[in-house]
Amino acid sequence: MARSVPWTDMALMDERIWSLFKRHWRQTLTYWSAFFSFGLCIAFLGPTILDLRCQTQSTLQQITWVFVSQQFFLLVGSALGGLFKKTLPSSLLSLFCCTLIISLVFAIIPLCNHVLLLSVAMAIAGFAMGVIDTIANLQLVKLYQKDSAIFLQALHLLIGLGALVSPLVADPFLAEDSCVLGANWTANSSSLSNLQHLRSSQAGRGAAIDNISQYPLHTEGVVVTRVSYAFWIMALINLPVPAAVLALIYHERLLPCSSNSPRLIDGESLSSTSPTGDSGQGHGSWFGCCNLAKLWGRPASFFILHTLGGAILFITDGIIGSYAGFVHLRSIPFYTYAVSPPLLMGHKTAGYLDSTFWASVTVGRLAFIYLSYRYTAPRLLTFSLVGVLLVQSLLLILSTSSVFLFIGTCVLGLCISSVFPSMLAFTEDMLDYKGCATTVLVTSASTGEMMLQLIIGSVINSHGSYTFMLCCTILSFIGFCLFLLLLYVWHSHRNCRTDSSPNTEMKERPESGGS
Repeated sequence: MARSVPWTDMALMDERIWSLFKRHWRQTLTYWSAFFSFGLCIAFLGPTILDLRCQTQSTLQQITWVFVSQQFFLLVGSALGGLFKKTLPSSLLSLFCCTLIISLVFAIIPLCNHVLLLSVAMAIAGFAMGVIDTIANLQLVKLYQKDSAIFLQALHLLIGLGALVSPLVADPFLAEDSCVLGANWTANSSSLSNLQHLRSSQAGRGAAIDNISQYPLHTEGVVVTRVSYAFWIMALINLPVPAAVLALIYHERLLPCSSNSPRLIDGESLSSTSPTGDSGQGHGSWFGCCNLAKLWGRPASFFILHTLGGAILFITDGIIGSYAGFVHLRSIPFYTYAVSPPLLMGHKTAGYLDSTFWASVTVGRLAFIYLSYRYTAPRLLTFSLVGVLLVQSLLLILSTSSVFLFIGTCVLGLCISSVFPSMLAFTEDMLDYKGCATTVLVTSASTGEMMLQLIIGSVINSHGSYTFMLCCTILSFIGFCLFLLLLYVWHSHRNCRTDSSPNTEMKERPESGGS
């Protein structure tokens, strides 16, 4: 189980972690680079959404379904990601296919002249992103097990870096004026003013469009946009990632022409790194998790730990999605809160909040790489969840202060940034790396990110923008209570295993003596 690390053992820990990294550095860097693809693909839609609307000659209501398509299939890919390691010679082959698909999607997006084609392309990209999410987390946990927290923090840092790159690449190619020119320039002048207003409200990961139905932009006419170049550049930027995966496949002799050579992810090699001697075969898709033969005889605490871990990530990733998520059918909750009374921020200023939040999340993940080395996952989770609850409470109390909104947003990003990797490492540690916690937790987080921002957005539309901070504070309190319950169940689960071990030995001794 997770333990405190005394100062006298730090040198030994340094040596062990460095030795593990040297042993698995190729695989580790490959999984990290795959998460860069994940971040690159997850952040480009927001800044380019208006140009894509022009390219597909669709309405704003129609183009927002592209976000829904990507997010839904990301959830499907996360749930089914573990299945691919059973149907292909190695999970690396599926990782190669998915990272290559992302480059191909970037390349074909400029050719999608209808919103339906664009939605299909983004659905394919979303599925690939979900598979990458599950496989990268799963394999890093397998490789490092009790030392995986540090490497998981670095893995999720790469999402932030990828998410910072794609908006920077897209920005020079975004249309400054109306990107659909009709015969009547007077009519298009109103489209120009609407476009400039909407453009000023974009930032970071999602396009902040408040009640998009009130901004009619023309769909008929000559399309004049250079956004295609941005997607082709991003396709080229992403190409080294599948190339790196392919290089690792070749190095580990996983190609069909070398099937008789030693392989990286064989059961024997995994069991040699596992303190329990388990090869990790319990990890996999939801179908593997639902295998009754494997689940029979498990204590109730085994299932409760999976449920609580998934519920905590459902809430925390849902909060992240609400603060800086995808555009949905109405509006982003956090953006709506900032531009509504009593704050009444300008659209451009409100857009900076999104950038502030994601910058603090990225910095937080970088800092927690070191903190994960110094402190155990339960301590980090306690600090993070208490910090999230306190910040949300202060944001609710000081809801009229624009200055504190920026400060609180920054601190919230720092606190919440490490919850996912820390919870994943802690849950797998509690379950001795025998279950399918990675798939359960990744899928729960994706579900929360998709569902909670929709639910909170609906509450805002029904009861007013002030309910945003109230909802997030209540969710933070529930998440912290679930974590306390998780710690209690963990201790019960550990005691149950300790008590059952002597009974198992007593039953085995007469059998061995009789033989």
